Amino acid sequence: MTQGVSGTGQHSEKTSVALNSVYAAVAVTVLKIGVGISTGSLGILSEAAHSGLDLVAAAITYISVRVSDRPADAIHQYGHGKVENVSAFIETGLLLITCIWIVYEAIKRLFFHAVHIEPSVLAFAVMGVSIAVDVWRSRTLKRAADTYDSQALLADALHFSTDVWSSSVVILGLLLVDVGHTYNVPWLIKADPVAALIVACLVVYVSWKLARQTIDALLDAAPVGIRTQIIAEIAKVNGVLGVERVRIRRGGSKYFADVSVAMSRTVTFQKSEQVANEVAAEVRQLLPGADVVVNATSRASMTESLFDRIRAVATRHNLNVHDISVQDTNGSIHVEQHVELDEQLSLRDAHDRVTRLEGEIRVEIPEIGSILTHIESEPATIETADDVATNSAYESTVQAVATTFPEVIDAHELVFKRVGGKLYLSLHCTMMDDLALATVHDIQTALETRIRRELPDVSRVLIHPEPQTDNRR
Repeated sequence: MTQGVSGTGQHSEKTSVALNSVYAAVAVTVLKIGVGISTGSLGILSEAAHSGLDLVAAAITYISVRVSDRPADAIHQYGHGKVENVSAFIETGLLLITCIWIVYEAIKRLFFHAVHIEPSVLAFAVMGVSIAVDVWRSRTLKRAADTYDSQALLADALHFSTDVWSSSVVILGLLLVDVGHTYNVPWLIKADPVAALIVACLVVYVSWKLARQTIDALLDAAPVGIRTQIIAEIAKVNGVLGVERVRIRRGGSKYFADVSVAMSRTVTFQKSEQVANEVAAEVRQLLPGADVVVNATSRASMTESLFDRIRAVATRHNLNVHDISVQDTNGSIHVEQHVELDEQLSLRDAHDRVTRLEGEIRVEIPEIGSILTHIESEPATIETADDVATNSAYESTVQAVATTFPEVIDAHELVFKRVGGKLYLSLHCTMMDDLALATVHDIQTALETRIRRELPDVSRVLIHPEPQTDNRR
């Protein structure tokens, strides 16, 4: 993958490398055709045909890399990267066509129609130049292919690296033919078509290798072993209960991953988003730059408590349940809970919703014998509040009540407000650090009750508990 290269710079370098390959293919093809005709060498003519198809392949590669980097649009929503895979597939077809022609001509010259070959210094020189050019462009293309993970450029690089070996075989064939003429060894004269057959074998090998890569890419085959690695890494993410699906496809140099994971049905939307982001990050560790889509499905966790199961049913109904109390009376489970509903609902509608909720809870948690639900109105309007002037008598009463609780160290920041004609009180209470939260809640409830008993005109009391160490900072 590219590192620190802008999209424009990447596109420019890829097209430049592909265009240079086209220029080189034109020059080499013209030279081979001229020398092949002058010498009558099937080996050189087969190389000329091979180079001619190389030229077509290089041109296709050049066009494909220009198109493949275009961004996704309304029609091509996964981008244009598949153009590179199509280009590589076409190259495979061209290589096979070359192979068929070479085999046909070689068999004809070996068994049916002898052709006189006159090796020349020019022939050796042209093949030497061809080898040098192929070495240069195969290395250049391979470097660019590795840098930008381009299958089209990689296909060209493999193509031209094979040309180096096929050209070397042709040179060897010409040398053997020349030796046969010089020392009057008839069977060596057949070395040229034999060399052509060896070239055909090399072409078949490369064609098969390219065909497997391009067909896999076009059929969206995942890299070998990568799916197993992704599943193993995702399963380690905290909050993932299971990996249900991993699908990977490739378009050009870019990977697309579709992942479905199971999470506890009790997690919040924000938490599920955090887990999904961690899952996507793990996938990109293995497939850098991948476009990852994570789908989260809910599942009952093996560690769910009865309270969690009740909340899960309520969440499915988009209801807020709190203050759940569960009692076991002679083996019968009784549940008490508070449910908040829209304050605009009528009592009948609210009761119907709660009845449906209770019925579903009993179905999903059959061990529950009875349920009692306290219906509360969920505020949906912003109320106007007026600060009430400090009342020293009221403050003294609150402080006196607080001192009767040994766990309460002090009460401070007392604020009285008038809301909708009712008097509200809020205050902070410092308590001992090691108190259990359940104990803190009980103390708050008892303190609120005592304050409202001493000050009957206070409609609501809200207490914010603070640890003792917090007030020492």
